[in-house]
Amino acid sequence: MNKGYNIFLVEDDLSFGAVLKSYLEINEYNVTWVDDGKHALDRFRAGNFQICILDVMLPNVDGFTIGKEIRSVDKDIPMVFLTAKALKEDILKGYNVGADDYITKPFDTEVLLCKINAIIKRQSTNPVAEEFIFDIGIYQFDSKLRQIKNGDNNQKLSPKESDLLKLLCQNKNELLPRETALRKIWGEDGYFTARSMDVFVTKLRKYLSDDLNIEIKNIHGSGFILEVKS
Repeated sequence: MNKGYNIFLVEDDLSFGAVLKSYLEINEYNVTWVDDGKHALDRFRAGNFQICILDVMLPNVDGFTIGKEIRSVDKDIPMVFLTAKALKEDILKGYNVGADDYITKPFDTEVLLCKINAIIKRQSTNPVAEEFIFDIGIYQFDSKLRQIKNGDNNQKLSPKESDLLKLLCQNKNELLPRETALRKIWGEDGYFTARSMDVFVTKLRKYLSDDLNIEIKNIHGSGFILEVKS
């Protein structure tokens, strides 16, 4: 049941981290392990994870801060915090960040495994059907294959081009706020990422230029609208 589930583990104790990673992999999870908080967010952005296990006491960047940063990238991913502290204030802080569970060290790895399995079961019993094929005028966009089809012509998209077009399609004929797109795709809404997104919008306009009923409008200071006239 666990094959294909990717766990993002942040734990600075090298011995414990190695043991925990091996134990989870024996139980058929895929584990990406980071042992320093300052590298965590970049590694998370580079992967595709279903669950985060975050130690609280970390060098450079603590687990609660990492949790908040991850929440800005993926607001729905489950999180389990690990800590040597059993203080009520710390536990409440973890839940305020968005923790699904909180485990105090030392703990039995089987207990953690049961908690992870319970989270997966909740997710699988409450599936959300995700749309991945969109009709845009004369085009059909497949976000899984990252391609736009127009008859026999296929245009392959880069991952970020595909993610951006998918967001535009999900908000077709409505405003897609610039900040929402930047945070969901780039994980931040700084000046340079905003300029990068403008480049991707220009590319998408070119890909869709054969249909004059399609327009990606720039609403100054607010965001973009994928307008498709019927």
